[in-house]
Amino acid sequence: MSKGCFVTGTDTGVGKTVVTALLASALRRQGLRVGVMKPVETGCPREGGHLVPQDSLFLRQVSGCTAPQALVTPYTFVEPLAPALAAELAGITIELNHIRGCYERLLAEHDIVLVEGAGGLLVPLTAQFSMHDMAVELDLPVLVVACNRLGTINHAALTVAVARERSHVLGIVLNHTQTPDDLATQTNADALRRWGKAPLHYQVPYLPTLTPELFGTLGEHFIIDELLEVLYTR
Repeated sequence: MSKGCFVTGTDTGVGKTVVTALLASALRRQGLRVGVMKPVETGCPREGGHLVPQDSLFLRQVSGCTAPQALVTPYTFVEPLAPALAAELAGITIELNHIRGCYERLLAEHDIVLVEGAGGLLVPLTAQFSMHDMAVELDLPVLVVACNRLGTINHAALTVAVARERSHVLGIVLNHTQTPDDLATQTNADALRRWGKAPLHYQVPYLPTLTPELFGTLGEHFIIDELLEVLYTR
């Protein structure tokens, strides 16, 4: 079984955290020890003098991962920008070696580690490296999250094409950020099956509220069977 998976998106705000949480919940119900990691989180609110990475905290709750927050998200920034820019403004240098070290420590304590990226695949992580460079460095297969809206066919196909240059692409998950209400959102799933350049593994329905309890009690139809099979057999 693959020991990890990198969850990227066609853009920011497309539902990477939702999909990572769904996958973590499904794997956890399979009896696996699931580790989660969001190496860099930007746009973190400040509480009690500390930056709070809300996405990674949510992933820890859903997955049951008890690893220290410093391993799950080694870099947090207040500005909602690409990691390289947020780090520059904060006067902090993001070290790819440090991220790899945190990942390896998580991997040693878990059956599988799900790593969520920031923004899209080519978002700059540092002045020299992108999020895709990080996925390659960690030797992770890539799962692409696409948002169900006009333009997703091009965005998904571009992301898959770039990812396949250096990574194994698991497939695409289509996330609904609203109820399908136009022709594009009603036909995107079939269109991605034809032109997405990777298997469409699952469609996440519109979820108006997100709580850890919701992900812990989702029905069996939320288990991403095809994706789990790929993870088990890779």
